[in-house]
Amino acid sequence: MNQKDQKRFKKILEENKKALLSSATKTLKEEATFDTDDLPDEIDLASSEYTQSMVFRLRDREKFLLKKIDDALARIETNTYGICEICEEEISIKRLEARPVTTMCIRCKEEQEKQEKSYG
Repeated sequence: MNQKDQKRFKKILEENKKALLSSATKTLKEEATFDTDDLPDEIDLASSEYTQSMVFRLRDREKFLLKKIDDALARIETNTYGICEICEEEISIKRLEARPVTTMCIRCKEEQEKQEKSYG
C-alpha cells in the first residue's frame, strides 16, 4: 500500500473514532440518566428502561469497534495496515474501503466464515 492510501485510511479511521467518541459523550450527557419521577406509570418506566438498555448495548458494540479502529491505526504506524493477518497478502483497497478495520483479505475471511458455519 502506498503512502497516499495509508494517509487516506488513517484520516477515515480517525474520523470514525471521533464520531464514536462524540456519540458516546452525547449518551453520557443526555441519554444515560432519566428521572423516575418524570414517568407517570410503570409502562412508561419499563419502556424508558428498555430504551436505555438498548442504547447501552449499542454503545458496548461501539466500544469494540473503537478498539478495532485503534488497532488499525496502530497497524498504520507499523506499516502492517492492509496486510492479511492469515496469509500475509495485501488486502484489496476495495475491501479496506468497505471495512477499514479489517485484518483479513476477502479469501481468508470467507474461509473463516465457512469454518465457523461448519462448527456452528
